[in-house]
Amino acid sequence: MTSSKLKVLSSIVMSTTNIADQTSQTDIEAIKQVVAAVEHSQNNELPDEFVALFRADAIWTTGHGKRLIGRDAISTFTHQVLPGGMQDTTVTFEVEHVLFVRPDVAAVKVRQVYRNPDGTEEVGTPLFVMAKEDGQWRLTACQNTSVLSSD
Repeated sequence: MTSSKLKVLSSIVMSTTNIADQTSQTDIEAIKQVVAAVEHSQNNELPDEFVALFRADAIWTTGHGKRLIGRDAISTFTHQVLPGGMQDTTVTFEVEHVLFVRPDVAAVKVRQVYRNPDGTEEVGTPLFVMAKEDGQWRLTACQNTSVLSSD
């Protein structure tokens, strides 16, 4: 291969890499917005906003191990527990790591901290598997996991 062909090929590879990096950053920001919407909907006790973040066939396992399959089951459960469930409590969600399984599928590790009125905190470490459909990231298969105290 000639030097000029190598430069062109190198330029194409670099451009593709830069585009992929930019796309990943754009997707990471969009994923963070979904996680922020989970936080907002829980803190403000908005079950419909929360449920709208899921695919129709999503799987959600609650922090206490209850398995919910499908948006209808997630909705029924959320409408029972969320209104009043955050009384005097707040929660924060922080995206700690995003692993793109494919360009349209991501495993998202989240740090979750519930703050109670007495100042105590309960930490969780959910895993959100998300899929990008029609340009929108949706919660697809999620496991909400509490962290046991090391005391």
